[in-house]
Amino acid sequence: MTSLLNSIKNTIQNLPYINSPLTIKLIESVALIIVIWLFKILIIKLINRNVTDVKTQYHWRKLIKSTILILIIILVGRIWFRGAQSLVTYLGLLSAGIAIALKDVLANLAGWLYIISRRPFNVGDRVQIGEFAGDVIDQSFFEFTLLEIGNWVHADQSTGRIVHIPNGKIFTQDLANYDKGFKYLWNEIEVVVTFESNWQKAKKILLDIANNKGENISKRMENQIKRAAKKYMIYYKELTPIVYTSVVDHGVKLTIRHLCETRKRRGYTEALWEDILLEFAKDKNINLAYPTTRFFKNKDE
Repeated sequence: MTSLLNSIKNTIQNLPYINSPLTIKLIESVALIIVIWLFKILIIKLINRNVTDVKTQYHWRKLIKSTILILIIILVGRIWFRGAQSLVTYLGLLSAGIAIALKDVLANLAGWLYIISRRPFNVGDRVQIGEFAGDVIDQSFFEFTLLEIGNWVHADQSTGRIVHIPNGKIFTQDLANYDKGFKYLWNEIEVVVTFESNWQKAKKILLDIANNKGENISKRMENQIKRAAKKYMIYYKELTPIVYTSVVDHGVKLTIRHLCETRKRRGYTEALWEDILLEFAKDKNINLAYPTTRFFKNKDE
């Protein structure tokens, strides 16, 4: 890179009518940026041509863009601060001059460094930060981008909105990762039957339905928990579904608690409810409850 800088400098100094040091530095900076940018375009074209996997292409493009940007900042800085004998001196002068004016920008850069070093999430993970939740679809120096879920759409499904979150929020907002370590969630479905219903039989029906729907993923859950336990203090004694009994003002509440895959919660809930409605319809001694008001007429009136 030093030879490239010297070559550009010598070429510009040999141009006629270019005598001003400021003009020379400006032309050197623009020429250097153009050369590096053309180099970046060439590399990205080679990657797109030789790498077929879309996810791998994305990660290579992001790495190259980040590297090129850092390279431009360092090399252009050396042009404007030739009096500084080392990169450390240059960076010290630069940071001292802009620390206050660019506080938020620096916070976002620090957040970016934290994200790429600690990896609280990766592109493709589903996260919630503050009031926003969604799938991470992009990362950059200053922000990361979510494809929003929830909000006015129920059961963690996409709203279609793109949300840009400044990287600095990673230091000030709580972050929840749906996919890190253990890729399953505990889901609960509340079913209320009338006091007159055979709630013991209803509870058995619910447990059978939950076990039938969840039996295919129980082995995968066990394997994931074993892997996650090597890094996190995650321990579940029981992974099988369970039905809890409680009483509310209008009936007996039976709560199904089961594990399901993060992005399939709504599908599991729908499948369970369809089976519940079909099975309850077969038994006249089981009726779903809903809030009601009873009036009793006084016989003396």
